[in-house]
This record gives sequence, C-alpha cells and structure tokens, in this order.
Amino acid sequence: MNEKILILDFGSQYTQLIARSIRELNVYCEIVPCLKPLELTEDVKGIILSGSPFSVNDENAPKPDVAQWADKVPVLGVCYGAQLMAQQSGGFVGKSSSREYGRAHLVIAAQDPFLKGINEGSQVWMSHSDSIKELPEGFTLLAKTNSIPVAAYRVDKFQQAVYGIQFHPEVTHSTQGRDMIKNFVVDICACSQNWTPAAYVDETIASLKETLGNAKVVMALSGGVDSTVAATLIHRAIGDNLYCIFVDNGLLRKNEYEQVLESYKILGLNVKGIDAKDRFYEKLAGVSDPEGKRKIIGGLFIDIFQEEANLLQDVSFLGQGTIYPDVIESVSVNGPSVTIKSHHNVGGLPEKMNLKLVEPLRFLFKDEVRRVGKELGLQASFLERHPFPGPGLGIRILGAVSAEKVQMLQDADDIYVKHLKATGEYNNVWQAGTILLPVQSVGVMGDERTYEFTVALRAVTSVDGMTADWAHLPYEFLAQVSNDIINNVRGINRVVYDISSKPPATIEWE
Repeated sequence: MNEKILILDFGSQYTQLIARSIRELNVYCEIVPCLKPLELTEDVKGIILSGSPFSVNDENAPKPDVAQWADKVPVLGVCYGAQLMAQQSGGFVGKSSSREYGRAHLVIAAQDPFLKGINEGSQVWMSHSDSIKELPEGFTLLAKTNSIPVAAYRVDKFQQAVYGIQFHPEVTHSTQGRDMIKNFVVDICACSQNWTPAAYVDETIASLKETLGNAKVVMALSGGVDSTVAATLIHRAIGDNLYCIFVDNGLLRKNEYEQVLESYKILGLNVKGIDAKDRFYEKLAGVSDPEGKRKIIGGLFIDIFQEEANLLQDVSFLGQGTIYPDVIESVSVNGPSVTIKSHHNVGGLPEKMNLKLVEPLRFLFKDEVRRVGKELGLQASFLERHPFPGPGLGIRILGAVSAEKVQMLQDADDIYVKHLKATGEYNNVWQAGTILLPVQSVGVMGDERTYEFTVALRAVTSVDGMTADWAHLPYEFLAQVSNDIINNVRGINRVVYDISSKPPATIEWE
C-alpha cells in the first residue's frame, strides 16, 4: 500500500506545483476537490490545504471543517488554508492594508521542526489580499515578515502536528520552500520516500494483470510519449491481448507515420497502421474555422477508430494515455468543469462501444511519465519528443487545410526540427513547431518576383505547458533555418519568429 499525501484543492493556480514538489520527494500525493468527502484510509499520512481565489470572508467560500482531520493526521494550510484554520478556531482574518503579491522575507519568531534548516530572512512568495490579524488561543507564531504579523504558525490544540503558512512554498521564488515541504512531508508526516519509477512500473504491471486478466484491450496510439508509455505498461501485463491502432490523419510530421510504426515494431507492440489521409483531407476541404477543424479531425478519428475496433472480437477495455493534468482539468473546486479538452481522450468511445477504461498513467505528470518510460527502456525518440497537438498540423495551418499545404508545412517543419536537433537546441525547448500563415507576400528569388506564403517558427520553454516563455534561440540559428526553408521549400518566401509568451498568447496559434 502506497503512503500518500492528500492535497485539498481550493482553486489555487499553484495546486499542481504543490503536488509536483511532493512527487519530486518520491512521495505519492493526490489532488482532491476541497468539498469532496474525505476518507482517511490508513495510507494517508498527511493533508495539505491549498490556496484559493476565494476570501475566507466570502459568503460562498468553501469551508470544510479542518478539525475533523487534525486529530488524525498532520495538516498544513497554505495561504487560504492557513486563514481558514485560523478563522475556524476563533482568529481574525481581515483585508491586508495593501494586497501583497511578490517577494517577502521571513522573520523567524520560534524554532520548530517545520522550519528546520530555514534561514533568517529566507525569501518567500506572497499572493494574498487577506491577512491573519490575530491568532487564536492555542496557536504559536513561528514567523512573520516586515509587512504581515503572521507568516507561519503552529497549532498546539490538536493531537497531530498542524501548521499554517501565509506564503507559497511550492513556487520557485520561495527559495527554501521545497525544504519546508520536505520538513512537513518527510519529517512530520514520516513518509518513507519509496515512490519511485521502478516501484511504479512493478506495481502498475501487477495491478494491470490482476484487473485485466485475459481480457482484450484496444488502444489508439499517437506516437507521443503518453500513449506509448501507457501501451508499453499494458503490453507488459497482457502481451498481444493489447490491440493498438495508429491512424495516419495526414496531419503528422514529415515521415512520422512510417517512423513511428517501425519504432512500435521494435517495442514489440501489436499495432495496426491505418492510412486515412485522403478521408481527412476530403472532410477538411474549405473549412477554415479552428474549432470546426478540431471537431472534424476528432470526429473522423473516432469514426475510423471505431470501425477498426469493431473488427476485433471480444474486446472489453479501451486503453488511454490520460495523464494527471487531464484528470485535474476535468474537476473544479465545486465539481466537474464545463469543458474537457477534446484531444485528451477519444470522446465518448467507452460508452458508445460498451468498453471499460484502463488508464495506467492517470495519476502521473508529464515528467513522471518520461521517467517511467525511461525505466521501461523506451527509446529516446519517444521520451524526448516534444508535445504535439491532437489535431496535428491541422491547427498549424491557419485557414483551410489541403494536401499541398500539409506537404509545404511538413517540409518546412522538418528543416526546423532537424536544425534544432543538430544544434542541441531541441532539448533546451519544451515545444517547437512551424505554423503556415494564410498570408502571401512579395519576394524576389533570382531575377523573378514571387508571391508566396509565410511561415512562423514557434519555440517555447516551459515545465508543464500551463505557462510558457518564448525560447531565446540564437539569431545565427534562426537565420540559417530561415535561409534553408526559403531555399528548399517551394511556395514559402518569408519566415518570421514568434516572440509571444503564454499568457497572454497560447502555445499553438489555433
């Protein structure tokens, strides 16, 4: 049985960062909505209450009774969580004299295991409009800052160790924040740090064998790291009872269909390739609306996948490469969110085909998926592959899609990616791609006047894609890529580089 920390999500933008910080300690944790009834099973070693966009003084703010857990397991309240615990015990939480957002420095008021190794003046990151003005009886002040009277406290009235902090230890701007998280998770909650990729592989394969038995599983593969790692885990459990389908929608990168199929053969996966390029091009003809293209690509993919899956006999499970951010996105503080990104799954297929889902990566972040893949011995070509949108080049061709435009973009993108890999820049950026713009401009090639298309190069740095900065690629590199694209790809006479970050821009253009 895995030890775990539960993170109650009150809607903070930083909740996933708390989870990642704990996972990096080789301790398993789960994010659960704050209003969901909690079952404190034997494997739960501690609870963390996240921050929130709510004020504890809002009429509709979520306010579960923390005391029900604080006598059973250690609890750490972060920002809103700290204010909630203080208010519920009779403390006073009110508006800060000015909204505090940014760096502050701790003034340590008392020594405590939670602050073990934390320096006087340690930098922390504030993000709050309320402050704890008065601590209740039975609370001990551990730290303050020059601007707020309570930055950290300990609660002495419960049977378990309970702490509250007004800052965010999970963000990098809190320079010793990860040390505080470790003090809480490892020392105070006594987690043993044995949740490793090797352990995950062994436990998951054993669980899949027990769950699936001799059942047959059908799964769509994309060539990406998530679906490949998920398929490999299932295959290790049930062998060729896993039936994989890889659809060429005509919107993959250059030669990707053939290369990926060959790589899957090396892995020993039972894969059937479907060349459906013409069906996609026919459906997409003349459609320029981005959402319209997404729906056509997703809908036709489901149709083709279902056609192929129906040719198989006695299939009872659908395999998916769903990862933890997909799961978190589908659940808000107060219940299911309005929208789930359509390309994170294969729509309503489980219900339409009367199949049960098997999702071996459901509780892993992207970087953890890569570590599990490495443990499984997967090729670097899978593990280091940049994220690629579900609709593929269909949303990197702005406007209507055609076979001619796809080939033009594939050729340009192939030059770009090859240069990134040759110069070592590929592994320095989180995602890179080429966008074909619906813009033609005048150019001169030799003695001839041209009127051809423009492509935009995109490269971003990021941890998980939630936020991203544009990659500062060298001018010499960009000049060489531009020159090679214009000289070698007929129909393109201009190359630009996108220097917008997310937010306010998105990584993809459509």
